[in-house]
Amino acid sequence: MADVPSPLAAFVVGEIRRARGAAGMTQEAFGRGAGFSASHVSAVEGGTRALTMDFIKGADRALRTGGLFERLVASVGAPSWFLPWLDAERSARQLRLFEPLLIPGLLQTENYARVVMRLNDLMSAAEVDQQVSARMERQRVLTGENPPQMVAVLDESALRRTGDGFGGIMAEQVAHLVTMAELPHVHVHVIPATTGLHIGLSGPFALARSADGGWVGHLENQLGGVVVDSKDDVASLLAKWEGVRNEALPRRQSIDLMKEMESHHGPQ
Repeated sequence: MADVPSPLAAFVVGEIRRARGAAGMTQEAFGRGAGFSASHVSAVEGGTRALTMDFIKGADRALRTGGLFERLVASVGAPSWFLPWLDAERSARQLRLFEPLLIPGLLQTENYARVVMRLNDLMSAAEVDQQVSARMERQRVLTGENPPQMVAVLDESALRRTGDGFGGIMAEQVAHLVTMAELPHVHVHVIPATTGLHIGLSGPFALARSADGGWVGHLENQLGGVVVDSKDDVASLLAKWEGVRNEALPRRQSIDLMKEMESHHGPQ
């Protein structure tokens, strides 16, 4: 399941270890209550194994905290509505992403992500830095030892965003897209502007397929997002996915179009 980003993980692990000690629980007893082996608990506390949301939830059960540690991670590291999707994203064997207006978060450069985050003028500079860092951390799912197959579909309009001082950032972003799209496990497809209206214009969405074959969906909106896991809702999203995928250019033609856009923006 999803790894909790450092340095938050180190802090949470320390607090869980202190709470376990205060409760007089051995690693073995704690592990029984949390659903993990003593060796797993030892590895997490020793920093040689990643802290995951499953472990945090297990710690809350074992220590009977009423969900304290999960709320702590939600308040400091990521909003609560996003945590289930992070779990699904990190453990996925397949990812399907559709974005009609922006570059998908897993494919954003740091500079592009920062510009997007700054659009929310309610966020402080520190909050922007934290969110950008968290987004860059999430992208490690694509560069690990056993990355998922990812297919992303985006609208050509997302490649043509421009504005004062934005050309260089956009050129860098499109170049990064091309680099990622040429990885064997990453497929980026572009819906050309000539397509006109299509089903995806109703909004962005994502789908993650776990090792056991189950799908989970994620919908973004102005207030946050919604994780979708009911059979009917997932089936509806999969149908919408087929719709947007069918409107997109093949992989090589999409890369050629992105290279054309990279040249169009150019450094400014």
